[in-house]
Amino acid sequence: MMYALPSFFLLLFLLAEPPLAAPYDGPIYDSSAYTQCKARAEGPLYNGGILKGARWDIPRVLADGVYSPAFVLRNLVPGTKYCFSSWVKIKGVDSAPIRASLMSENRTINCVGTVTAKPGCWSFLKGGFVLDEPLDYSLLFLQNSDERAVDISITSASLQPFTDQQWSINQQYIINTERKRAVTVHVANTQGERLQGAEITVEQVSKDFPFGSAIAKTILGNLPYQNWFVKRFNAAVFENELKWYATEPNRGNFTYALADQMLDFVRANQIVVRGHNIFWEDPKYTPAWVRNLSGPALKSAVNDRIQSLMSKFKDEFVHWDVSNEMLHFDFYEQRLGSNATLHFYETAHQSDPLASLFMNDFNVVETCSDVNSTVDAYISRLRELSWGGAVMNGIGLEGHFTTPNLPLMRAIIDKLATLQLPIWLTEIDISNTLSKETQAVYLEQVLREGFSHPSVNGIMLWTALHPYGCYQMCLTDSNFHNLPAGDVVDKLLKEWQTGEIKGQTDDHGSYSFFGFLGEYQVTVRYGSKTANSTFSLCKGDETKHFSIQL
Repeated sequence: MMYALPSFFLLLFLLAEPPLAAPYDGPIYDSSAYTQCKARAEGPLYNGGILKGARWDIPRVLADGVYSPAFVLRNLVPGTKYCFSSWVKIKGVDSAPIRASLMSENRTINCVGTVTAKPGCWSFLKGGFVLDEPLDYSLLFLQNSDERAVDISITSASLQPFTDQQWSINQQYIINTERKRAVTVHVANTQGERLQGAEITVEQVSKDFPFGSAIAKTILGNLPYQNWFVKRFNAAVFENELKWYATEPNRGNFTYALADQMLDFVRANQIVVRGHNIFWEDPKYTPAWVRNLSGPALKSAVNDRIQSLMSKFKDEFVHWDVSNEMLHFDFYEQRLGSNATLHFYETAHQSDPLASLFMNDFNVVETCSDVNSTVDAYISRLRELSWGGAVMNGIGLEGHFTTPNLPLMRAIIDKLATLQLPIWLTEIDISNTLSKETQAVYLEQVLREGFSHPSVNGIMLWTALHPYGCYQMCLTDSNFHNLPAGDVVDKLLKEWQTGEIKGQTDDHGSYSFFGFLGEYQVTVRYGSKTANSTFSLCKGDETKHFSIQL
């Protein structure tokens, strides 16, 4: 959907920091997305953008003689975010994974968007790309990812460029409208008379948006680590301590001591915690003794695992990643049949009905080149489980990035958002093949992209600290001095929090401000009288009105 211009301009000028010097007249990001195959395609986003009026039937014949529709693009600019979308229909096969690619004389971007297309109806492809060098001449083309011969038709294609500033303005608009809300505090005396000139101090004491990190057993007994963590984060996930190989290293030998101690820490500091994970489909991370089981013995073991874990920790974890990375691995379904995963979800829900049960996988938002975890593959698997009777409450996107493709990331989340389920970025980090400075630059890009998408309900970093370092990216050194990525996190935490606000009531006895969602403490002084109170600022389109009496 595109946002209404009047409200966009109004809020942008009210909330922009620093205020904009001139009205914004650039493109407004269109979050429209579709997952159903339609008899008639919708019109092009952005009225086609720079593809308006362009022909897609430029001859391009692949090596096997298969025809591929393509657009010729000229003078593409580095750093610009290019948002691509198109409706796609095929002939010759029942369905096919169609991939959009960008090719120039010197390089090829293998994937800038994917869709599972079908014959007889139109499917929506949405993606994008960013260049690190100018391209005078390039070809944007579609082809079948699995290399089978298939006839591809496209319509309503669009390519819309955004400068860095335009992209940032669109991000900030969403933050201002989705993560913040207008508040008016009314001050009166006990007779109901409005008090002009009352001094007001407002302070945000907690945040509504969950932003956290993985922790490991290394935090236990480590007071500097605990203090550093609590100062920053309101959410956590245990890196390994709940995984099957950690809680039952040998058959029947259940050990939850570390998880219990870590739960004590998060509870003591009012930190919400995700449950990760009940099963991991990758056999490499399945206990050795489990890998040796099959048939009834394996079924008994998995039932014991669910019963032990879920009864032990019922009501403790807000989420459970039930069958981790099932798009890439299928250890249990190979041995227990195609309904094994469905059974996991059904049993987990029965054991802890209030916990949200998540899918969780990698290479969903990081890239579209992984055919196992394209956005449509994710949606198809989720729907398959839901139609089978699984209670599916959330979408987990790991987010182990190397070089982020922000238009693609946003487009994929747009499409997942059509399912109307909570979306969490669950394991964010940047590859250690890059310098620490580059990690920080890319981390900031990913975090801003996640926080500015209205359908993202929480962000978790995969930055548990060990004596050897971290999985891919650390925020601090072993003495808790910030690394560049830690500086980024601290900067964004400060930016995404309402600082202490001081002011005076107007002639109506009121004081208004915009604040990030969360819990607030307010102090009012008028003459010799002082009053303290608290209020919650939850998501809503209307101004929050709060009255305080002196």
